[in-house]
Amino acid sequence: MAEERKALSVFNEQEEEKMNRSELAGRIREAAYLEGDFTLRSGRKSKYYLDKYLFETQPDILHALGEMFAKHVKGSTTLIAGAELGGVSLAAATSMASGKPFVIIRNTKKDYGTAKPFEGKLTDGDSVLVVEDIATTGGQVLEAAKLITSVGAKVERIVAVIDRQEGARENIEGAGYTFESLFNKADLGITS
Repeated sequence: MAEERKALSVFNEQEEEKMNRSELAGRIREAAYLEGDFTLRSGRKSKYYLDKYLFETQPDILHALGEMFAKHVKGSTTLIAGAELGGVSLAAATSMASGKPFVIIRNTKKDYGTAKPFEGKLTDGDSVLVVEDIATTGGQVLEAAKLITSVGAKVERIVAVIDRQEGARENIEGAGYTFESLFNKADLGITS
């Protein structure tokens, strides 16, 4: 009985320590927001940059994001997917929070070993939640979705941590996928 009370006490402390959505947005901005002159993956120029590796490598942020992504897992979801490199830690955190396995989508097919364009088990019967770090135009996540569907699996939805609101939603939905984001730039207090 004493062990059960101790375990419940630890669980309650952990629950109290969880960040709310607003606090998480603040932590992401604090950890990853940079100002200057940047060229984005899409080739676009920007006066600000959200360095995904600066927020994805913080355990409190990554844990909270995994929990938020797990809320997007449906009963039909069989697998979580994340594109290398930024989506890998997000997919792993979501997998741990949801209890669903994950797969890593490679940016380029490797030419050694199994020579697969993905790591993990991805089959034609899978229904996949694709997690993304920062969506600008949606180019990388659309490449990942194309690979997933090429093996006969279904992309249930694509969910990004941050939508920069620069065309990703329109491009992803225009390609026939459901798109959601946990935050957009306004949620992080970015007005430019």
